[in-house]
Amino acid sequence: MPGPMEGVRVVEIGVWVAGPAAGCVLADWGADVVKIEPPGIGDPARTFARMLGGDLPFNPIFENDNRSKRSISLDLAQPEAREVACELIAGADVFVTNVRPAALARLGLDHATLLARHPRLVYGAITGYGFEGPDADKAAYDIAGYWARSGLAGLLTAPGRHPPFQRGGMGDHTAGQSLAGGIAAALFHRERSGRGQLVMTSLLRQGLYTISFDLSVAVRFGVSVAVAERATMGNPCINNYCDRDGRWFWIVGLEGDRHWPPLARAVGHPEWISDPRFATLADRAGHARELIGELDAIFATRPLDEWAKVFDAEQDLWWAPVQSVEEVLADPQVHAAGGFVDVPDDGSTTKLPATPVDFGGTPGAPRAMAPSNGQHTDEILAEVGRSAEQIADLRARGVAA
Repeated sequence: MPGPMEGVRVVEIGVWVAGPAAGCVLADWGADVVKIEPPGIGDPARTFARMLGGDLPFNPIFENDNRSKRSISLDLAQPEAREVACELIAGADVFVTNVRPAALARLGLDHATLLARHPRLVYGAITGYGFEGPDADKAAYDIAGYWARSGLAGLLTAPGRHPPFQRGGMGDHTAGQSLAGGIAAALFHRERSGRGQLVMTSLLRQGLYTISFDLSVAVRFGVSVAVAERATMGNPCINNYCDRDGRWFWIVGLEGDRHWPPLARAVGHPEWISDPRFATLADRAGHARELIGELDAIFATRPLDEWAKVFDAEQDLWWAPVQSVEEVLADPQVHAAGGFVDVPDDGSTTKLPATPVDFGGTPGAPRAMAPSNGQHTDEILAEVGRSAEQIADLRARGVAA
């Protein structure tokens, strides 16, 4: 079945991950996404295969964010290429980009210019730090804007330790998903008003929203919530523990008084429920180091598979394993939840991670693997009225590739 965005035309000038991620979500939802890339390497994310450390035949990172798109290769430094880009945008519903605003302005592809020409256009932009302020045009991968400057990495840094390393694309993918949702809202508004608009998010804003739990406390009370230390967690029912074989798991009993009795029973100490050291939430917080030490010693006596049966026998004992990538791939619930999709690939299919939203009535599906740079150049040029002779001339002069 078609996706909910079937019939929506999108032009993307996106690099690396954040902009292409937004385009991928829209493509998964059924939109026709035309990706404009420069000749040669194209989108620099095409180099990820080499950056992984080997001469790899595939580029799964690029494939994951660029499936179901069509690629046209244009040298936007040349006026005729910009003319083609503008024609494509004129026929589009949505323009998606994460190129810095100053660079877009030099090309005449900034939001003010395009929205003045095309008032129905929805212009979706991801920046590092936003459109205003002293750092509005400053470069920022998500490690900078989302992870470091937003405060997120700092809140995950234990006292005396170095900040943890972010996994690739974490902020980019969440910002891309946010932009896709904003674009959908803007298209809904256009259906009622007839007018498009600028839709924007930034890596910084995405990071700030990610830690808005902490920031809401800070702006309201002027204090920070302390970075958690597992050995002294005030509520031992929400903490991570280790089994006999070194496998970690989380107990996730946020409601301490509700979740403490099943935990006490699970570890074989029902008497702890009324023990004056542990009877109330305040008692457990006051004896946290002692209690967590006891729990650590008990959990270290059995493998997680055995603990899992014990935990699952208690209705109000909520828990989850800390899984490796290999364990995630083997987890039947991950697959039942739709965590992966099969993408058509030259007569077969290739499995890739799914974007995180499904639709019951218009489910849609990926239609193709990521294109090669310029794979659809001739096709797309023909759609904007170029003849075969004109296309050959544009290629010969390096305007298109």
